[in-house]
Amino acid sequence: MATKSVSYSFQFLSMLSLTQQYPLKRAFLTGAASGLGLALALELAADGWQIGMADVHAERLAQALAAVESAGGKAWPFVLDVSDKSAYAQVARDFLDKAGGIDLLFNNAGVGDGGAFESYGLENYEWMVNINQMGVVYGCFYFIPTMKKQRSGHILNTASAAAIGCAPTMGAYNMTKAAVVAISETLYGELMDDQIKVSCIQPTYFKTNIADSARGGEAVRKATQKFIDRSGLDAATVAREILRRAGMGELYIILPKSARTMWRLKRLAPTWFRKKVKEQFMAAFQKAMR
Repeated sequence: MATKSVSYSFQFLSMLSLTQQYPLKRAFLTGAASGLGLALALELAADGWQIGMADVHAERLAQALAAVESAGGKAWPFVLDVSDKSAYAQVARDFLDKAGGIDLLFNNAGVGDGGAFESYGLENYEWMVNINQMGVVYGCFYFIPTMKKQRSGHILNTASAAAIGCAPTMGAYNMTKAAVVAISETLYGELMDDQIKVSCIQPTYFKTNIADSARGGEAVRKATQKFIDRSGLDAATVAREILRRAGMGELYIILPKSARTMWRLKRLAPTWFRKKVKEQFMAAFQKAMR
């Protein structure tokens, strides 16, 4: 019982700053039916937020909706492929009609995959760009006008530590996540005078189902899953850290500590860093495949 009480206290403290900043508690999340998206929704639900939950998987979304409502949130489900700009525009309008505005926007939906640059089909590059990159663009494009009218709001874009490491065989994923960092940095400067905050989330591997969507072959899917299983990080822990640091207004939410060390090393010794990434990633990849 004492452990449970401590957990609830930590959860409350991690959310307190965001709730004070946005007392109307209106959030919209993509990729909300599983992984980090669901973990974020559950954290917000425990603090009584109203949540627009968007995901491409209707059945998972229905299950996630029930979990969020059981946790104390008010939620609206939206079956959405974030690469469909017309569908996204309609969903954004529907959410804003229901919620009356937006305080937190989580552009979280994404897919993960890998393959050697020249053998990873161009159709796969386009698929990944449309989801990981354009999905973020659409979310920002459709919700920023409302945030500007309110003169408030916080955009949280899910990138990845892959944007820092840029490991071999992950070209498509790396470039889309680097693009999310660039979009976030650009908007941070553009929107600060409108009192709109921007954060870019850059975690390493943690326990999600992102490997389910892999197109690069069984070897890629298997290795990715092993990296995830060995990470020692779960989505709930990552979600709590994101919300805590978002409440502090951080632009770069890089986690865990090892990822922040990687970020600093890249800035200090970029050429050496590139060589070490190749050595260490390929060694880990080969080990994962055993």
